[in-house]
Amino acid sequence: MSLSGLDLNLVLSLRALLEERNVTRAGQRVGLSQPAMSAALARLRRHFDDDLLSRVGRQYELTALGRALLDRTSTACDLLERVFSSRADFSPGSEEHEFTLLTSDYALAVFGAELARTVHAEAPGVRLRFQRTPIDVTEDTAPLLSTADGLLMPRGIIGGFPAVDLFTDRWAFLVAETNDEVGDQLTMDDLARLPWVIYQRAYDAPAARQLSMLGVDPRVEISVDSFQTLPFLVAGTRRIALVQQRLAELLRGVAAVRLMEPPYAAVPLQEALWWHPVHTHDAAHIWLRETAARVGAELAASQPGRITTAAPR
Repeated sequence: MSLSGLDLNLVLSLRALLEERNVTRAGQRVGLSQPAMSAALARLRRHFDDDLLSRVGRQYELTALGRALLDRTSTACDLLERVFSSRADFSPGSEEHEFTLLTSDYALAVFGAELARTVHAEAPGVRLRFQRTPIDVTEDTAPLLSTADGLLMPRGIIGGFPAVDLFTDRWAFLVAETNDEVGDQLTMDDLARLPWVIYQRAYDAPAARQLSMLGVDPRVEISVDSFQTLPFLVAGTRRIALVQQRLAELLRGVAAVRLMEPPYAAVPLQEALWWHPVHTHDAAHIWLRETAARVGAELAASQPGRITTAAPR
């Protein structure tokens, strides 16, 4: 079916009907009378050759196709809104605008804070909204990117979308100051026998894959959804944790842990800003990307050095 043969207003009606599951409430949401919304539902049913909503007792439930269309319709509406809000020019010093960025707490602490300071100084009317990246980011990347202006994520996790590199980071290990099982250097045997705290999402998959290739299968005792909690879950225990060195140095002193070099040549982390292609030529988004790249370059100029540590007293 060609788009030229469709009334795109039906997309808004479809979203309202699928989300509200009630003709009257759906009509109120999009500004249509109850008869007009009923007519829209009839047209949608003819188009899809499916009821979409079926009565179960006193309520309406989505059909199998209705459930399948729910997320797709939401994504389509988000994309349409972003397409028609695109700008040919953008003046950061005088305009009001909001950008939404999906991020882990690592990228927010290391990069997001610096970006926010720069935006505050150069574009006082611009607001940044940081949202935690959903755990299913690798499975539903396109729908997620359609709802945001960008995703802060290392390379090696997703692909197929435009991105700009920001900065690199090194991996380090956290070990409790009281852990006398570890000397002044970690060994591969330490990694294999000691219990781990890990970040539970897919971001650390490249590091995990590298360890697997080296024959180490971490014995996971605790998994969390926050990098910044790792030091507290290592302190006072036998546990170890793999963490980004820039974040570990920011958190230095918050918990009684030692920062130690990996006992292998850990592949560096390359942080990037990813976006949906619909944003590529939007003037406001171009400014955001250029600003992010500049802040990233400033971070990249201060590379973390090798870690020096001592055995526990």
